[in-house]
Amino acid sequence: MEEHNSSLVVESSYPDLVINVGKVTLGERNRKKLQKIQREQEKTKVITAACALLNSGGGVIQLEMTNNDEHPVEMGQDLEESLRTLILSSNLQDFFKTKQQGRCYYIFVKSWSSDTFPEDSSFKPRICSLNSSLYCRSGTSVHLMNSREAFKFLKTKKINAEVLGKEPFGKVVKVITQDLHNSDPTYLVFQKDQLEYGEIVPFPESEFIEFKQFSTKRILEYVKNIIPVYITAFANTEGGYLCIGVDDRSKKVLGCAKEKVDHDSLKKKIENTIYKLPCVHFCQSQRQIDFTVKILDVLAGGELYGYACVIGVKPFCGALFSETPCSWMVKDKHICKLTTQEWVSMVMDTDPDFTWLCKDFESQLSLSSGPPLSRPVYSKKGLEHKKDLQQLLFPVLPGRLQCTPKSLWKELCSQNEGLEELINMQIYPFSQGILILSRSWAVDLNLKEKQAVLCDALLIAWNSPPILYTILREQDADEQSYCTSTAFTLKQKLVNLGGYSGNVCVITKVLHLSPESNAESSEGAASLIDYPRSYYIANTQQMEALLQSLVIVLLGFRSFLSDQLGCEVLNLLTAKQYEIFSKNLRKNKELFIHGLPGSGKTIMAMKIMEKIRNMFHCEANEILYICENEPLRKFISDKKICQAVTRKSFMKNDFKKIQHIIIDEAQNFRSEDGDWYGKAKTITQRDKDCPGILWIFLDYFQTNHVECSGLPALSAQFPREELTRVVRNAYQITEYLQRVLQEVRKNPPPNIPLGSLQMLLEAEWAQVVEGTLNIEENLPLHKIATYVADTCKLLFERGYSPKDIAVLVSTARDVERYKTELLRAMRKIKVVHFTNASNMSGDYIVLDSVRRFSGLERNIVFGIHPKTVEPAILYNILVCLASRANQQLHILWHRDV
Repeated sequence: MEEHNSSLVVESSYPDLVINVGKVTLGERNRKKLQKIQREQEKTKVITAACALLNSGGGVIQLEMTNNDEHPVEMGQDLEESLRTLILSSNLQDFFKTKQQGRCYYIFVKSWSSDTFPEDSSFKPRICSLNSSLYCRSGTSVHLMNSREAFKFLKTKKINAEVLGKEPFGKVVKVITQDLHNSDPTYLVFQKDQLEYGEIVPFPESEFIEFKQFSTKRILEYVKNIIPVYITAFANTEGGYLCIGVDDRSKKVLGCAKEKVDHDSLKKKIENTIYKLPCVHFCQSQRQIDFTVKILDVLAGGELYGYACVIGVKPFCGALFSETPCSWMVKDKHICKLTTQEWVSMVMDTDPDFTWLCKDFESQLSLSSGPPLSRPVYSKKGLEHKKDLQQLLFPVLPGRLQCTPKSLWKELCSQNEGLEELINMQIYPFSQGILILSRSWAVDLNLKEKQAVLCDALLIAWNSPPILYTILREQDADEQSYCTSTAFTLKQKLVNLGGYSGNVCVITKVLHLSPESNAESSEGAASLIDYPRSYYIANTQQMEALLQSLVIVLLGFRSFLSDQLGCEVLNLLTAKQYEIFSKNLRKNKELFIHGLPGSGKTIMAMKIMEKIRNMFHCEANEILYICENEPLRKFISDKKICQAVTRKSFMKNDFKKIQHIIIDEAQNFRSEDGDWYGKAKTITQRDKDCPGILWIFLDYFQTNHVECSGLPALSAQFPREELTRVVRNAYQITEYLQRVLQEVRKNPPPNIPLGSLQMLLEAEWAQVVEGTLNIEENLPLHKIATYVADTCKLLFERGYSPKDIAVLVSTARDVERYKTELLRAMRKIKVVHFTNASNMSGDYIVLDSVRRFSGLERNIVFGIHPKTVEPAILYNILVCLASRANQQLHILWHRDV
């Protein structure tokens, strides 16, 4: 169960994370007058709030001063020192700014970002912690690791376990596990069952030995408290012994009187305490901590006086903690303590280490320089970098303040009298920057739309913090809540998604067009907090950095790589994709999107369904996704953003709850079961006053049959957009694609409208990424199987996994024909698992037909004899095959088929 801090309150009426810590005494003199317990309690509240904000994108700590100083006061040295310890820096200004407003005192907290310390690039913890709870042995002392030391320790442990395959080792392993020579005094003492009261043990404390006396009161509680520190310190170093009942100065055996402690209770308390210690493994063994507990009788004059105990512990293969690390985050408006596993995962979080990924993709945002909650962002090499996209979409022009997009600005002003004057009045004081208009910034940020809002406008200008204007026709009871929520989400995403590492806030303003309403309402709770000047954009460089983070927020989407890498990875839309995605859905209820192979149609289909959900307040079961093949249907269904069916299922069933329909790979639909297009149109137009969305994605070049598709005539496919930039495939594969696409254009199947193929003349090819194309002809079947097996073996040696590979054949019937021979060859490399395309998430090689793999992709594709019954579509099938491969394409033709 998550541990919450109930003494701290996250305020909900601000467009920022604001944590109210309650009453705190400030000022050095005032704090020195406090009782120690009160001073520590106040300090804990402040530093816990600071830790939570540093780890959650930054924000504001709000304090109510208990002292009545009329003049501004400093925090107090104990508070400042605690904050310095938290950020591992002597310069508080790196992350904290302060301001006193009356009886309120604000600490403005910037998000933690490890690139603040470039001088130590090797060991930069991803998050801040009050306490790592990781101890190690240093000479005769125990040492509590700070965040940076903990990161270095964990990184070393992980390398030893995963790369070197080392088990823990050290001098003390020999002491504990081997028979030592009888002259070794340590060995002789620890083999005894009893000791004499007052005798002096014949060895001192060392890195492997620690002496402790029993406490005079609450013996079992004392033992329970010291074990986590000393046992974890030994286990995290080279092992050792904790001897309780020996004076550390005189080395005399004193024990604990038998009247004060029970032999069995003492041993049980020790064992239970050790078993409860949190631990994290990096190796496969998952071994528990290896320790022994020995209770020794202490005799005085031949009689039992009491007991001493010796706890021996071996080095631990992972990391052993004294307790859950003390690190906090804000989750769903609660201050939550991270679990041990969460803490280790975040401290150790790094960019995916895949050589092929670095070769084919360009990093847009790295974890090594991003805030704690950010995820890596990549774009395909050859596509626009976030800087290029920013300059294209949100350019910053010297000495100018401009509105964008211009088409939306003109449309809004023509439809809403007085809007231009109202906005110009607001932006008049600013001389340089950009005003970004949207019909709903909430929808842009994946929030629900508020229909009363005419538009939103985000101002990013020199000498000002970002300002979000919400414009309504007249006053609305919920207006400030909407604007605050939108601004809060924007600020959080700029940092935690877009990776902005500077000081940032978003001020809110609600404006009204109606003359009956006040032209401008209250600026809301944000105006009550006067942010420092460091939150104002000071130069063009800051402005462009913030806008590039905004590009990631608006154009980022969860990459298909995420499932392959086992971590969240974002890609960026192209400018054209973003243009289509940004369309006003209320004015574009029906749209045909023609896209060349690898132009991102399925990604666009997924993104637009998310937008529909937020704009029209839909549930997933009110949005229908239709495709031809079961594997693609299942792939989309697993995303939980819609109801997904195949065309055949669509024609068999009623869909009374459906309001909106997205159709994908429509070129492969058939009219054999009826007029699917007519049925889809009827469903989306049931509500005549507010028809639903019907967007159809297709690519005639990938048509895999010669039947009637059921699509309307090309002239009736209006309005229409085209995606002509191929963004998926490596250079060698796109060269091959270009050749076969030209063959399709020259000799199209009879069911393809000629005009639809002219878009090939506008094609753009991202040709920076190197790949592999290999075509082998006239091979016997066993040679084909051997070729696949041998190539897979090389790929696995280079770090690829089965989930990177697909083997595609002509028809579903051919799967069984080739499977036996392929399995025989693959057994030689100990890979015998195939799956069909319906199980894309598993770590298996896909073996299926080209048709069933439509709409899906893998890094490496083997195409085995892609023949067709209909010669007219041979090149179409080759287009389908080639476009499925991101990096490597192997086409294997065999003889005598």
